[in-house]
Parts: sequence; structure tokens; C-alpha cells
Amino acid sequence: MILRASELRVKEVVSVNDGKRLGYIFDLEIDMDTGKIASFVIPGGSRILGFLGRGGELVLDWEDIKKVGKDVVLVDDSRLLNTGSYTPG
Repeated sequence: MILRASELRVKEVVSVNDGKRLGYIFDLEIDMDTGKIASFVIPGGSRILGFLGRGGELVLDWEDIKKVGKDVVLVDDSRLLNTGSYTPG
């Protein structure tokens, strides 16, 4: 399946751990050595209270992405929970 970045931006990101809506993909980080997507960036704000760092952005590594569906992107945010730098609201 081929997907454009513009199509990703309209998909809501949802945690597989608790079903919480985390927001929408704002940007991608690409590994320039491999040309592959390294992570998705979700802007911070009132939905992600308690997350500090990178200007209030939530950065999900490619390994955190579990499924890109028709309407949503399912992610495993447990790595962020375990670091203590992210507290779901």
C-alpha cells in the first residue's frame, strides 16, 4: 500500500493501550541514510498534558506504529509512558 503524507495528516492517532485520541500527525521525520520514515510528530497542547520536551511535540518512533488504517493510525504509546515524560490526560 502506498500512502501520501497528506493522507496521513487527516488520520487521527489513537493509542492501542487505552483508546485515547492523541491527535493528528503534523510532520514526519525521515532517516536521511535509509530514506525511511523514522517517526511521526504530533503537536502538543491540551490533549497531551504533562508531556515535556521537543517544544510540546509528541514524537512516536516508527516502531510505535502498529497499524495505519483507513481512518486512524493505531500506536503503542507504552514506551512514552514508561519514560515518565508523557502522561496521558
